[in-house]
Amino acid sequence: MSEAIFRTARLHRVTAGSLLRATGLYPGQEVLMMQLWAYGEQRQSDLIKTLGLDSSTVTKMLQRMEQAGFVSRRRDELDRRVVLVSATRAGQALRAQVEAAWQELEALTLAGMTPQEQAVVMKALKRLERNLAAAQSGAAQAPGG
Repeated sequence: MSEAIFRTARLHRVTAGSLLRATGLYPGQEVLMMQLWAYGEQRQSDLIKTLGLDSSTVTKMLQRMEQAGFVSRRRDELDRRVVLVSATRAGQALRAQVEAAWQELEALTLAGMTPQEQAVVMKALKRLERNLAAAQSGAAQAPGG
């Protein structure tokens, strides 16, 4: 089971990368942009928590995105320790392309599946996510699903 999940996740990421190539974003960067599009300027530390990634990974990702002109970072005027991240005009301009890429990724991923099959897969994926989150937090796994 774990090997199948790994292979599927890898193929999903590779396919996402292919679809995102025209935007100039790499897989994972679009999720960060989606956070900025949805919630506006945010603390870098909040983005790290939301994305569930290591701080050095997010810092490197932001450096690349800043160099590409998609985000800007600045110190908070009230608390100089805080770094605020926002989407630039160029970053905002990517939104429609990224949303289209994700719609295509969804269509490719679910091709040939009935709505009932999709519901079963979604339920199973949510359960797997809960199980793994519980294992990470050390909590006991909840029975049922």
